[in-house]
Amino acid sequence: MIPVFPRLTLLAAAVGGWPVLSEAAVDFNREIRPILSENCFACHGFDEKERKGGLRLDEREAALRPAESGAAAIVPHRAGESELIRRLTLAAEDDDHMPPSKTGKKLSPAQIEKLKQWIDEGAGYQAHWSFVPPVRPEVPAVAAARGPGQEIDRFIRARLEREGLTPSPEATRETLIRRVTLDLTGLPPTLEEIDAFLADTAPGAWERVVDRLLASPRYGERMAVDWLDAARFADTHGFHLDSGRDMTPWRDWVIAAFNENKPFDRFTVEQLAGDILADRGGAGEDEALAMRVASGFNRNHMINYEGGAIAEEYLHAYLVDRVNTTTTVWLGLTFACAQCHDHKYDPVSQKEFYRMYAFFNGVPEAGLDGNAGNAKPVLAVPTAEEKRRLAELDARIRQAEERVQSEEAALPPLQAAWESQWRDQPPAGPNEKEKPIVELLSRPAGSLNDAERGQLAAYYREHQAPERYRAASAALSEVRRERDTLNKSVRTTMVMTEMETPRETFVHLRGAYDQRGERVEPGVPASLPPLDDAARADRLALARWLVSPGHPLTARVTVNRFWQQYFGTGLVKTAEDFGSQGEWPSHPELLDWLATEFISSGWDVKALQKRIVMSATYRQASRMTPESFERDPENRLLARGPRFRLKAEFIRDQALALAGLLGTEIGGRSVNPYQPGDLWGELSQRSDSANFSAQFFVQSTGADLYRRSLYTFWKRTSPPPQMATLDAPDREVCTVRRPSTNTPLQALVLMNDPTYIEASRKFAERLMREEADDDARLHRAFRTATGRVAGARELDVLRPLLADQLARYRTRPEAAQELMRVGEAPHDPALDLPALAAWTMLVSTLLNLDETLTKG
Repeated sequence: MIPVFPRLTLLAAAVGGWPVLSEAAVDFNREIRPILSENCFACHGFDEKERKGGLRLDEREAALRPAESGAAAIVPHRAGESELIRRLTLAAEDDDHMPPSKTGKKLSPAQIEKLKQWIDEGAGYQAHWSFVPPVRPEVPAVAAARGPGQEIDRFIRARLEREGLTPSPEATRETLIRRVTLDLTGLPPTLEEIDAFLADTAPGAWERVVDRLLASPRYGERMAVDWLDAARFADTHGFHLDSGRDMTPWRDWVIAAFNENKPFDRFTVEQLAGDILADRGGAGEDEALAMRVASGFNRNHMINYEGGAIAEEYLHAYLVDRVNTTTTVWLGLTFACAQCHDHKYDPVSQKEFYRMYAFFNGVPEAGLDGNAGNAKPVLAVPTAEEKRRLAELDARIRQAEERVQSEEAALPPLQAAWESQWRDQPPAGPNEKEKPIVELLSRPAGSLNDAERGQLAAYYREHQAPERYRAASAALSEVRRERDTLNKSVRTTMVMTEMETPRETFVHLRGAYDQRGERVEPGVPASLPPLDDAARADRLALARWLVSPGHPLTARVTVNRFWQQYFGTGLVKTAEDFGSQGEWPSHPELLDWLATEFISSGWDVKALQKRIVMSATYRQASRMTPESFERDPENRLLARGPRFRLKAEFIRDQALALAGLLGTEIGGRSVNPYQPGDLWGELSQRSDSANFSAQFFVQSTGADLYRRSLYTFWKRTSPPPQMATLDAPDREVCTVRRPSTNTPLQALVLMNDPTYIEASRKFAERLMREEADDDARLHRAFRTATGRVAGARELDVLRPLLADQLARYRTRPEAAQELMRVGEAPHDPALDLPALAAWTMLVSTLLNLDETLTKG
């Protein structure tokens, strides 16, 4: 294969890395490549083994050569003489018609005309845009784009001008503070925060809000949610019995890394190769420990220990998973397609897949492990208090050892005297412990070997030595037991380490674990920049390669996912696929500007996000007009602000926060909030299930019931049901773009799950205690839930709803009592019971409003 990368820059124009074409010219990447990729590359693309008729269409030189039929598929400037056009326009029943009818693919007349135009213009090819290193483009000159974030606005408005659209006005202040607080913390603003922003009329008020939220410890928790999806974090191994593991120290590291604004290049290197960095020295004890914990990113995969399974097969599966996850997260490429054969659409060979695989093939892990918790290699991660106690116990052990050693110095002559006495006068009727000792002492002292002398010494010290020695020895044993007990309670986490001699790596034919082909060394695809020649080809070299300034993908892929976080859809909609089958960027120049800005800022995550939320584009009203819906239903042109449903975790966290129930503790072990029925029990039917962890659901109690959803125990074979219903992934594999669905089940969860009923009741209690009359309560309830003041029409709906519910519970006090029993938190007995039940139902209605569940 001819390396693609060396010639990429020759195919890109100087402005922003994007080709400059006349207005009428066909753009190969935007208009032609998608047609060929979708309809032709599977049989006439990169994969040589699957290539039909000797025709290759993904490279110009190959496409112009005569195929096995003798005809040239493409004759530049002569579409009428090009075999490609002839076959596309044959009747569907003709054997030579392309694509073959059996594929179910068919080009539209418009697509065929576009191909003809392209060929007549010379059939120019371009390297795929995402493989060309981004070049910082000129910022367009447009009117009325000033202030922080203005560069973003100028790119967006330039596109809107070309499309004949105008941006929306700025959203109301109430909308803006709710939007940005949810985006940066995953929680709604308090009424006090809303009022403070409304009252701050001095210049820079918006920036002060943004800075406050970026500095909040809740920011790291919010950012971690998306990263846990990408890292396929879970609290169980998956497979078979799906027993428990504990990777929560790694989760804590992720939260802390976002909160301290660890540069993304360092964030990357520590997760892919923190153990290698720590081994090379130069870091303090705490820093080295943190780097080793960070390396657990690639231990979050599923692990099996099923009896009868083949260890080698599962070890292979783990390594494949690491390649797929790493390349999805940092490269945005569908590397998985090259596990069994050369990629059909992108320049990635099967050999290159296994060269990436080789980077991860030196971890000393077993293919089958995890039946007793975390699978090796593991690392103990004591808390600060545990470290203090361990240090204290170590000091006590040293003191006890010194005392024992001091007493031992006097033992040899005492033992010799005891032996002499027993030889002369052995005990009458020795017990079971004494019999072997008496037998040894019946023999001449010089006939005993070392093991026998040791047996004598051990017996003497335990049973016959002076009391002072035995007391000192017992004290040493006791403190050692205390330390062992503490050690067993210290959390561990799975980490990466390197074997002294890494395993050999081979291409696996058809992807099968037991079908080995050519031996390969670690390496990266030829279509991307080479590894630093001076670096050894290990995981650290790979990590540094990913964040090297000239890399075409990592910065683009990362800023695209951050954009997706705020606008619901990335500039590249297919966040997981920047290859030929992926979508063309909606704003390619903006994508490259953000990528180069991210790199030049030192990979500053908070600075990038501040730019986005400071932009006028982000601050637009999200109201949709009939015209904007017709022209741009998905809001890809961004003529209006973002509006989409909150993530599952944030819907639950919002309800708990509004109710005053949400816990504030950061980090720690996972918890089990409410879930219906015995879902885990359906999976644990074995008679020996009690011998394994995470087989029986035990609901948390007290404060643990109300921790942020980020900390919910994630069982892979039975994910938290309310999270799954609201589109959270099962975390079996890497996910960088959650689906978004609307189903009746979601409404049933939000109206009936104990979490939301209890939250509604506690919210209602606050209203009844803190507001004197129903009208004030209605206003406060609506504003707390939505962030804005209720209008007259909304109050006209809510007042009769409250009256109806109050009348219902006045006549059915037993129903009110039943409602109070939902959830662990007791209700306030000082409040009128029917009134509290009625307000609970009204609040439940508000928590289920589209406006409450949506970031608008």
